[in-house]
Amino acid sequence: MMSFDTLGLSEKVIAAVAAAGYTEPTPIQAQAIPVVLENRDVVGIAQTGTGKTASFVLPMMTKLEQGRARARMPRTLILEPTRELAAQVEENFNKYSLNQRLTVALLIGGVSFDDQNKKLDRGVDVLIATPGRLLDHFERGRLLLTGVEILVIDEADRMLDMGFIPDIERICKMIPPSRQTLMFSATMPNEIERLANTFLRDPARISVAKASSTATTVTQRLIASGSEAHDKRDVLRGLIRGAVDLKNAIIFCNRKRDVQIVYKSLEKHGFSVGALHGDMDQRARMLMLDGFRGDKIKILVASDVAARGLDIPDVSHVFNFDVPIHSEDYVHRIGRTGRAGRTGTAVTIVTSADSKYLGAIEKLINQSIEWMGEPVSASTGSGHRDGFQRGAKGNKSRHPGGNPEPRRADPAAPSRVTNEERREPRGEKPAQRDSQTRPAPQPKQDRPPQRERPAYGDRQPSHDRGSASPRHDRHEPDVIGLGDHVPAFLLRPTRPIRSAS
Repeated sequence: MMSFDTLGLSEKVIAAVAAAGYTEPTPIQAQAIPVVLENRDVVGIAQTGTGKTASFVLPMMTKLEQGRARARMPRTLILEPTRELAAQVEENFNKYSLNQRLTVALLIGGVSFDDQNKKLDRGVDVLIATPGRLLDHFERGRLLLTGVEILVIDEADRMLDMGFIPDIERICKMIPPSRQTLMFSATMPNEIERLANTFLRDPARISVAKASSTATTVTQRLIASGSEAHDKRDVLRGLIRGAVDLKNAIIFCNRKRDVQIVYKSLEKHGFSVGALHGDMDQRARMLMLDGFRGDKIKILVASDVAARGLDIPDVSHVFNFDVPIHSEDYVHRIGRTGRAGRTGTAVTIVTSADSKYLGAIEKLINQSIEWMGEPVSASTGSGHRDGFQRGAKGNKSRHPGGNPEPRRADPAAPSRVTNEERREPRGEKPAQRDSQTRPAPQPKQDRPPQRERPAYGDRQPSHDRGSASPRHDRHEPDVIGLGDHVPAFLLRPTRPIRSAS
């Protein structure tokens, strides 16, 4: 059995690991730590919950025992996609650095710039930051990156999803090329592969599991639901009440608005529940996570802000209220359970409109997920037909081929009002309109020929189609000129024009 003593870590780090209760490294730790200590660049791919964070934290602490930090010039830089992940990495450093004097600074949004500036001015060994706040400090002249010795890009695929890749490229160009670069992720899309080839020098590629695979300790299931939101909430409550050995659970929604709706619904039905999404301020988010970790809250309804890398070791269940649009998010969501060798259960609620996303997920993980009960095609009845005939935008009149489904004619149903019928003059009284069913319009070839247009002098003035009361009844004969009516101004007497002589 391998131990941390054989990986080349310093005595202080080994003592800190033992004090934390860890005796055996995970596969990604056993392979990555010695390579990092050799000063090589690393691309690490492993499932969530396998200890990737410690794979770079522990060797970094060993290497940082030598040297001293300078003001505004951090020695190492760790980039994280979300505030929660950044705060979690800071907790790891605080846990393992009991015997060391390492200074750590956290640069994330939602926190005062002044407090962060004070830490930077004193000098930090480890700088943990989100890309946006890091660039804010750099542009204000409060930070220099020329002293960075080790750069860590954590959850690289999440960086791609959140649009941080241009910022990452900009940051990499600010750091000396002699740095050591470590990149870790659970999935490795082509764009991240290109980034690795651009900014890493002959990296050691460490993969302890197939990219985008799920942990074997997680039991995955699907359950069918109707397409309406209240149907899904009913199914969710039934899953929670009927779950076996449910200690706590995370419920993932695609949209922040749905997080609030599901949270209020569960709270109304008496569940111990909290909410977590990106619109919450940082203090509220951290309090909610602390309450969930401390078992004060049994159920956490969250957006994908909680899907990546959050280390809550003993989550028993994950429920996907929505099928994730991006298939990679499914891997990270269900990775919140079954961590560190524990078992877990992940159940996804599927409607008839989710077939496209479900197929992408099963293709990514290269396995079929088992259904609880009947699949959605058989359990939703007519709802299945309507839902699967919706396109990507939910158009019910479409079937999988995209052509509109023909409507069956109902002889008892009234005929649809045509555009020509809507153009009747508004001045006509309702009694004059034919209330019966209108005859079908004649084919074009059977229509009477149009009347010739009169000459310019014979044209009658056109009337406004939208006027409230037309001046002439359309059945009266055409009137040329003014008719019998003479305007009053033409009847006024005129004065004779006097000659100039």
